[in-house]
Amino acid sequence: MALDLDQVRRIAHLARIEVTDEEAQRTLEQLADIFAMIEKMRAVDTTGIEPMAHPLGGHQRLRDDVVTESDQRAANLANAPEQQDGLILVPRVIE
Repeated sequence: MALDLDQVRRIAHLARIEVTDEEAQRTLEQLADIFAMIEKMRAVDTTGIEPMAHPLGGHQRLRDDVVTESDQRAANLANAPEQQDGLILVPRVIE
């Protein structure tokens, strides 16, 4: 995909970015490099290659799912100015 300077200026305008002529030219060159890299990646034959979840083939180490804290509900409710049925009551905001 080839871009020209007018398209770069239009994209900048749509993004509400003010660019000078030098910035637009530099951006055009950078985008051309990006598009060239994309074309190289598209040219690689990946038939029969399965997608990878991790680039190095590793796996995520997970910890055991165990409870590490005790029940603090009663202590937390003791600080509440008002409570009912184990819930903290708050003043009505919308009438």
